[in-house]
Amino acid sequence: MRRKTWSPSWIDLDVPNAARVYDYYLGGSHNFEADRRMARKAMELWPELPQIMRANRAFLRRSVQYLAGEGFTRFLDIGSGIPTLGPVHEVSRELQPEARVVYVDRDPVAVAHSAAMLTEDPLSLVVQADLTEPDDLLARPDVAALLDGGAPVALLLVAVLHFVPDEAEPHRLVAHLRDALPPGSALVLCHACREGRPDQVGPHQNIYLRTRTPLTMRGREEITAFFDGFDVVDPGIVYLTQWRPDSPDAVGPAPERMAGLVGVGRLP
Repeated sequence: MRRKTWSPSWIDLDVPNAARVYDYYLGGSHNFEADRRMARKAMELWPELPQIMRANRAFLRRSVQYLAGEGFTRFLDIGSGIPTLGPVHEVSRELQPEARVVYVDRDPVAVAHSAAMLTEDPLSLVVQADLTEPDDLLARPDVAALLDGGAPVALLLVAVLHFVPDEAEPHRLVAHLRDALPPGSALVLCHACREGRPDQVGPHQNIYLRTRTPLTMRGREEITAFFDGFDVVDPGIVYLTQWRPDSPDAVGPAPERMAGLVGVGRLP
């Protein structure tokens, strides 16, 4: 198998990686055959997965555009994966040319790929840290510098919390990060939910047991609780395509089939 320039030599190309599988769903090129095999297996059970992942990425784009339009110039993207196909730094700089972005991921594969891609971008950085160890994450110099000075920060937790198991107390982790944010900061969240496609909860969680990042889909009440302490902006906590769509037609006839709840909240 031919190694790409963005893939460090130590990475095992025969082991599927959730970040590269996600890239494949998006139609990207930062993936390998092992990732494509896993994705195709998942799609046999749930053919709409690529559509869901594209809807997730479109929500990320719309939420970042919204916050950049509100004047945000600092973005902390935790669980960022590989920043391809409309990454936060490119989207935010359409409105805020000096926007600073810190990408955070615990996966050394995703971090290595990201670092190779961002070498020529002085305003974007990638940090290897774990959401389940918030004190360590917040102490990282690049993260601390982003939070320093009191300017509002957009905390992006997009399609990451469903990879945090219940025993790691995800609500406590989000509250810990919330308390470290400057006043006026924002939370952008997307989480796989059980209500939209209850028939796929078990099968899809089983597929992700093959990776180092097992999946935990949660219910609406559990997802809503992540916004404790934030004022949720309109239209509230909704399915992926329902959050400030580019056009009414973009919502689709059955938005619940996207099986992901999203929202944006602001700190007082």
